[in-house]
Parts: sequence; structure tokens; C-alpha cells
Amino acid sequence: MTACAIEPSAGHEDGDRDGTAPAGCTLTADGAYAARLASAGGSWFPERWTLDGPEPYAVPLPRNQPEEPGTEVQPMGDGRVLIHRLVAGRHAFSLLYPTGPGTGELPLGAVECRDGTARLRLLPPAPGGERAYALAVGERSTSVWLVAGGAFGPERLAELPGRCSGGVWLDRAGRLLALDRETGGRTKAVVVDLECGGEVSPLLQIAADSDDRVLLADHDSGLLIVRSDAPSPGQDRLGWGVLGSTLPVRFPECLRLRDCAVTPFAIQPGQVLTPESCAVALRMDGPAGSWVGVWRPAERRVHHLPAPPGWLAGAGLWTADGVLRLPYATPAVPCGVAQVSPPPAVPVEPAQPVESARPTHPVGSAQPAEADGVPAPGPEPFAPDAEQPRPLPDPRQASSPPPSDRTPAPAAARPVPLGQAPLGRLVTN
Repeated sequence: MTACAIEPSAGHEDGDRDGTAPAGCTLTADGAYAARLASAGGSWFPERWTLDGPEPYAVPLPRNQPEEPGTEVQPMGDGRVLIHRLVAGRHAFSLLYPTGPGTGELPLGAVECRDGTARLRLLPPAPGGERAYALAVGERSTSVWLVAGGAFGPERLAELPGRCSGGVWLDRAGRLLALDRETGGRTKAVVVDLECGGEVSPLLQIAADSDDRVLLADHDSGLLIVRSDAPSPGQDRLGWGVLGSTLPVRFPECLRLRDCAVTPFAIQPGQVLTPESCAVALRMDGPAGSWVGVWRPAERRVHHLPAPPGWLAGAGLWTADGVLRLPYATPAVPCGVAQVSPPPAVPVEPAQPVESARPTHPVGSAQPAEADGVPAPGPEPFAPDAEQPRPLPDPRQASSPPPSDRTPAPAAARPVPLGQAPLGRLVTN
């Protein structure tokens, strides 16, 4: 069990205290505010950015002494900034806000992890911006904490066996949280229902012996961006699927680039019925530096775009009409937002129907020889299971009990209850 206790009053994991602060920033779910650690004269202090007005502007929120470079900050929906500090072995939380020329601070309490190996970090901002959550990871279990927005300070909401990472919100209510849980040497994505006592249900299982993680989710279309080593054992691949869909997860070859790390960080909202047309923003890191990629599942290609100077790499937000907003900071512009309009979507020839793609190489078997980082020519189907794939469950939908295994309902009408682990073939585009 993760031994963490609440302290009656009073940051980030303690592994980043190397004298340098993170270069990025954190945005609220609606993009109205951002927060980061800024520096001046070698000292670090929290800074809040207001992004929903005619011009972005920054408000410094320094306290009486500089912050440690490993301190975490997160913007709240009302403009206050949550700060997470590690103080004498305790994780202390406070809300910062401007008070004329100074900075006000509202202590929220602290969490003490008696297990010396436990690490605690903030989860991504929740929808609505009224609450904030943290993940405490121990040797054998993980706890989900409500650290801001509760009635009585930090509150432990759920305890999960296994070590969890990630953290993706699946609904607009901030109730369903996807985590990547490691148990038995394998990592699978699960859903934690924070309003049902932390009930845990499987979300993503592509193959029994694969590591399957959820990276991003769009509330409108149900588009999921995942990372798994199922199509290429020992090598992680980016893929996509749709909550509630009967189609399996796909792993496009265009997202498999040599000598380049690809990290998705934002999905275009508003595409309710067309998840394949959602634009996905990618952080591209290669020998030449970092830049921006834009990819749509329907196109099967990546548009490479230059990042604005001073981009807070990995931070950004889509508007519903397809404009990518990227925060940046330079000596000349200490608080700026670049508006990037990628090329419009181009219709492509539809891929071969999944049902007719006959698998030739089960996951875990020998694969065609490939040069390092260069995919074998042509799409290569895989099948981790001989049975028909089950759809990804959509935990946002109310569901009924599963049908009998002996008389299965048609795939399109088969209900997928919360808690049913999906299985599926793998398809590369």
C-alpha cells in the first residue's frame, strides 16, 4: 500500500532538483490560463499567463523566497495557481493569487508519504478547472488524491494495486480518469471512476503480452491516441482508436520516424462524428531540435511545421476551427501565443476494410526484416488474438450487462460495459 497521510495544514517529484526548471508550461483544459516556473537572476518563481483576452499577459507570483526548480505549478479555472512543493519530506499544496503588488497564498494542506519510495506528482488539469488531483506512486500500489477543490484539504479518493503513470481525462465532468497501470511486468490502461469509490475497469488491452498506454483523449469525438509495443515487440508505436468503436486500434507508419521522438500533446475538439478528421498536434524532437507536427488519422501523413522561437515545447491547444495556439516566451516577447493554421485536411483513398485484412504475423512472432527505424514497405496487419476484436469500451456511456458468449450479438449492437477489457487486431496504415 502507498503509505501517505494528510497533514492538517501547511510539489513535484523530488527527482528533478538538478538546478534547472522545466521549460514548458501547463494549460487549463479550456486554454484560458497557463502557469509555469519562470526565472529571474537565477531564481525561480511561479508565473500565471492569461490567454483568453485580446492579448496574452503574464503575472509573476513570487513569494518570500525562490522556489525549488522541481516545484510543480498548475493553473486553476478561476485564475489562481496551484503550487506543489516538497518540504521536509511532505508534499505541500497552496493556491497563489495576485494581491496588488504582492502575492497571496492559501495553504491547502500537505500529504506525507511514509513510504520513502513513493513519488507524488500533479495530474493534468481536470475539465472545469475547479479541482486538481495528484498521483502518489509506491512500490506496490498507487493512490489518487484530490489536492484542490475539496472541502477539507487533500483527500485520498482511490487506491489501486500496481504502479500507475500517465493520466488522461475521458469526460468533461472530470469523473473518469485513464491511468497506465503496471502489474505483473505489463502495463495496461485502466479507467478509474472517481465518483464510485475509485472503481477500476480495464480500458486498453491490445495483446496479452503488450504494454498499452493512453496518451490523449478527445471528449467530443472519443478519439484516443495510444502507445503500444504490440505491433513491434520491444519498440513502442503510436496508434489511434475510438471509444465505443468496433474497429481495432491502428498504428500508422507515418508516425514511425527514424531518429525522431514523436509526442502528441493536443487534439482538435469539436469533431463529434468524425474522429478520423481530428487534427493531432505532435512535438517532434530530433537531431536538429524540436518542431511541430500535425497529423490526422484520415490522411496518413504528417505535416511538419516550424515551432515559434521560444516555444514552451509540448504546450499548446487547438481551437474548434482548427487553429493551433502555441505559447512561447522570448526576451522581446516574455508572454506570447503563436497562431498556427496547418494545411487543410486532404481526402484520401479509404484503407482496406479491417474485416477483410487477413493477419499474416501474430504479435510476438518473427516480423519482416527492417532497417533501423525504416518500416517494411506496405501496411502489415497483425493479429494478437484469433477471435474477432471487441470494441474499445466507452466508459462515458451507460451500459448494460454483456451478452452471453454462446450467442453473441452483432458487433455493431453489442454493448460494451465499463470493465470489459477490449481486444483487437492491429492494423498499420
